[in-house]
Amino acid sequence: MISALFSNILVLCGLAVIAAILLYITSQKFKMEKSPIEEAIYNALPHANCGACGKAGCQDFASACYKADQEEFETLKCPVGGSNVMAKIADIKGMKAGTMQKTCAVLRCNGTCKNAPDKMEYTGLKSCRAAHTVMSGRSGCPNGCLRFGDCVKVCQFGALSLNKETGIPIIDYTKCTSCGKCVQRCPRGLFEIRPIEEGKQVYVACRNQQKGAVARKNCTAACIACGKCAKINPLIIVENNLAYIPTTVSAVADGEKLAAECPVKAIQYRQNMQENKHEN
Repeated sequence: MISALFSNILVLCGLAVIAAILLYITSQKFKMEKSPIEEAIYNALPHANCGACGKAGCQDFASACYKADQEEFETLKCPVGGSNVMAKIADIKGMKAGTMQKTCAVLRCNGTCKNAPDKMEYTGLKSCRAAHTVMSGRSGCPNGCLRFGDCVKVCQFGALSLNKETGIPIIDYTKCTSCGKCVQRCPRGLFEIRPIEEGKQVYVACRNQQKGAVARKNCTAACIACGKCAKINPLIIVENNLAYIPTTVSAVADGEKLAAECPVKAIQYRQNMQENKHEN
């Protein structure tokens, strides 16, 4: 019985070795040598393999750049490497790179410990994704930040940290590469990649779609869909009890006024962001 068992094991091991040899021979016979140009493009990339470019990784992006004609190449962007990396790749290809606007992630929530104090105690797993499946939120806001920092854990560039005083994440725009990992990770869709226009950004830091009075009971900084912002700029969308500022709205022209006129301070206006080290 034991000898039969060993015989079967030896046969299987032998077959495995033969299969491995055949696979190796086949891979060597049919392998495609990479072009030196494609290899140079790959070496110019930051090797973050974040997928923010829409490709499977840096190797896939390098292949796409190598195969692209001028028109296609201008549409390819590496958010992590920014314009500097795309300029290097353009030099390698002998083509012109497309323009890239500076961007940075924003947190569309201002549900701090002060604005949205806890109404219940959560004793489950300290994870936003876990908490999102079992509760509306410690403050009662069904759309607000859960304050457990899942986004911080997935940021490869140290651009996110939890503020101990406010309880919500803060974004260091000098480190943010707009890779989109925080956007993908947040179970409540609170992050958005938005353009930086002359060092300025403007956005509604709220996702609560409850009616104004109810939303305000859960968070004093909740949008009440009053429509004042839409009167300043008609491009602003007010629906489902919530305002949204499209990226086509100029932060330079209207940002400061929009933030000043918002009665609940749900609109955030960021300025002096010219020193962003990540040149997109």
